[in-house]
Amino acid sequence: MVKKKRLRLIAEMARKIRAYRELKNRPQDSQRYALDYDTMTRPFTGKKLPVLAWKDVRQETRLFLLLAGMRMFGVGRLFTRKSWLDEHTEPCYWKITKVKVDYTAENMDHGKAWGVLTFKGKEEPREREVDKVMYHDWRLVPKHEEEVFKRCEPVPEPPVRYARYPPLLRAMILAQQAKQLGVDASTVPEPTLPLKRDALLNYEYFRNQGEKKKQEGTPV
Repeated sequence: MVKKKRLRLIAEMARKIRAYRELKNRPQDSQRYALDYDTMTRPFTGKKLPVLAWKDVRQETRLFLLLAGMRMFGVGRLFTRKSWLDEHTEPCYWKITKVKVDYTAENMDHGKAWGVLTFKGKEEPREREVDKVMYHDWRLVPKHEEEVFKRCEPVPEPPVRYARYPPLLRAMILAQQAKQLGVDASTVPEPTLPLKRDALLNYEYFRNQGEKKKQEGTPV
C-alpha cells in the first residue's frame, strides 16, 4: 500500500514567505549599478571599474540617462553605441519599443528597455530586451539624421566554405550512408562539413537553451 504524502501547509507557506522576502529585499538596479565617479568604484559591490573604461565613463552616457530626459522615455527613437560606431561601418542601432522604468531610482535613470536590434544593417525579426544598458557608451541618433543613419547598401553574403572530415569520421559516415542506401561506399558522394554557424551565440540564445532544458526536465 502506497503511503500518502503529508500535506505540510505551514512549511509550504513559510517557503513562499521566504521567497517573497528574498524577492522584496533584492537590490534594485539603481543600487547595484550606482557609481562613485571620484573613485570609479561601485559602492554596492566595492569593485573598481577597469582603468581603460574611465575615459568613456566620464565622457559618454548610459542609456537610461538619455531616456529619462526624453518624451515618452524615447519610445520609437534610435540609439546606437560608441563602440559600434568605432568598429563597424554598417549601421548598428536599437529602436526602442518599450521601457520599464525603476521609479525607486533618484532620477528615474535605471530600468529595463526592449527594442528591435539592427546590427550591421540586418534587422532582427522580433523585439527583445536591450542588453548592456548600464554601459557608458550610448548615443542618441538625432531625429533629422535617422534616415541617413539607417541607409545601408547590403553586402552580398560570402559563399559557404566546406571542409573535409577527419579520416576516421569520414570512413564512418561513408559506411553509414552506404549501408542506408544499399550501395557500395565508393559510389557515395564525399561528405563535407559546412564552415557556417547557424546559431548566434549571444545571451538570448543561451537563455532560450536553458528554458528548453527546464521544459524537458533535464538539468541545466
